[in-house]
Amino acid sequence: MQIEIKKAALDEILPIRHVVLWPDKPFEFVKVEGDETGVHFGLYQNAQLVTIISLFGEGESIRFRKFATLPEFQNQGLGKKMILFVMDYAREAGFKRIWCDARADALHFYERVGFEKFSEVFVKEGIDYYKIEKLLK
Repeated sequence: MQIEIKKAALDEILPIRHVVLWPDKPFEFVKVEGDETGVHFGLYQNAQLVTIISLFGEGESIRFRKFATLPEFQNQGLGKKMILFVMDYAREAGFKRIWCDARADALHFYERVGFEKFSEVFVKEGIDYYKIEKLLK
C-alpha cells in the first residue's frame, strides 16, 4: 500500500468534504471563507484521494478545517497520519499553535495526539463541537 500526503487542489477536496461532513446539505455548504487562500492537503492511498484537510494561518496560529476521511477508509490510521503531518508542517512553517472546532464525537481522536479543549461545548448545525488546540514546540 502506497501512501502519499501532498498539497491538493480545492476542487479535488470539496467532494470529500461534502460526502463525509455534510452529505445532507447543498454542495456549496462545504465551502468556507478563505478557501481560495488556504493550504489544502490530501492523503492519497494507492493514488486515490481518501483524506483531506485545509489550513488557514492566523498570526502565530494555524487553524485546520474540514478534516475528513472517506467512510470506507476510516479507522485505518490515515487520519492520524494526516494530523501528525499537518502538525509537523505547521511547526516547520513557524506557527506556535494549531487549533480547530472539533466535533464532540471526534474529541478522543484529537486528545490522543495531544490536543486539549479550550471552550465549553457549542452547537453548529445541530452538532456539538469544542474548540481544541495544541501548542507547537
